[in-house]
Amino acid sequence: MYDTASIPTQEPRATGAIRTLGADPATAPVVLHPGDAMPTPRRVVLVLLLGALTALGPFTIDLYLPAFPLLQRDFDTTAAAIQLTLTGTMIGFALGQLIVGPLSDKVGRRVPLLVVTALHVLASIAAALAPELILLGVSRVVMGMGAAAGSVVAMAIVRDLFGGRRLVVMLSRLALVSGVAPVVAPLIGSQLLLVMPWRGIFVVLAVYGVVMLVASIVLVRETLPPARRQERGSTTVLQRYASVFGDRVFLGVLVIGGTTFSGLFSYLSASSFLFQETYGFDAQQYGMLFAANSIGLVIGIQVAARLAARFGPQWVLAWSTAVLILASGGIIAADQLSLGLWGTIVPLFVFMTAAGFTFPCVQVLALDRHGNAAGTAASVLGAVNSGVAGLITPLAGWISGGAAITATTMAIVMMGCAVVGALSLWLVVRPRTVEKLTP
Repeated sequence: MYDTASIPTQEPRATGAIRTLGADPATAPVVLHPGDAMPTPRRVVLVLLLGALTALGPFTIDLYLPAFPLLQRDFDTTAAAIQLTLTGTMIGFALGQLIVGPLSDKVGRRVPLLVVTALHVLASIAAALAPELILLGVSRVVMGMGAAAGSVVAMAIVRDLFGGRRLVVMLSRLALVSGVAPVVAPLIGSQLLLVMPWRGIFVVLAVYGVVMLVASIVLVRETLPPARRQERGSTTVLQRYASVFGDRVFLGVLVIGGTTFSGLFSYLSASSFLFQETYGFDAQQYGMLFAANSIGLVIGIQVAARLAARFGPQWVLAWSTAVLILASGGIIAADQLSLGLWGTIVPLFVFMTAAGFTFPCVQVLALDRHGNAAGTAASVLGAVNSGVAGLITPLAGWISGGAAITATTMAIVMMGCAVVGALSLWLVVRPRTVEKLTP
């Protein structure tokens, strides 16, 4: 599909730009990053493949959520015990990213991607065959670790090939997938349960993994050649972690990304109870609500890419984090004023759209500053997103104190996350101190 060896040999200019060697300096095109020389058809295939790899993680986490009652019945256990398999998956996903990211900086992108994706396939088969809940739980942890490679390596590959404003556009495509996939995965899972038992969902995930493994073997070429690895050879894993954690802006956007993702997951975990039990939605109506919110997320992500390239991602975050606070506050106010279903749906759509504006800007600010440790930076970003979301998601149920989850209890968690994210932007990132993106 793409190969750094096929990109013309380049040399740096005093301005930081590069030209093809042997060409007439007066006419040769300036190439700032390796991916700038990539033909458009290859770039399209790259986006599709890396998007599918990125989606493997959210689908692994969320595809089986509609099967929770079936698992509880078949294993004759409690709902809390079944929820632990989800917690284990998210823990495995976080740990896998922390391992795969630094490893890909040291040995290259391709080998870790292939090995860990193969591990995901084996773990999915084990989950489908698990005779006991404990074995299912262990399999889910390993599945989470195996799915981690897709999202981490995909972001690292994009950072290897692109920078500046084009990086904004490419990462917005991946953010679109990572933002929408958790929303649509439960819908697809519910449809799969109409034609297969719950074990079939894990067979589907195994097949998905096999397709990604074969596609990666055939299409993915190494984007971090040995020469660039040698440049980083003097740094250890701990030194790479120290470099990203020593960056104030990275830490700030890390908090913004984790809290925004947690606000999204709080909605995902609470909305089933809220709309089906409180508002009386059936499964089809609930699915339509998910679809509508997915549209808002898509709009936000795609518009954010254009605005970030023009005005800077930090200023897009300034607006999006403020809207997250206002939208979640609007849900609380509408619920307390008894404005009914539309009083919840409208500000919820606004919240999801604002989350769409946030995700790609977080990724750009995190990765554009750490091209020499892109795998490590991507792994930390992904691990914090999933880890923090796993810890915060149960808060809505805890706040409700065992009673039915209301729009207010759901939105309290969402608003708390949004406030922390906004404080991190202004107190830690400090938008005025962030340098402009390169072309």
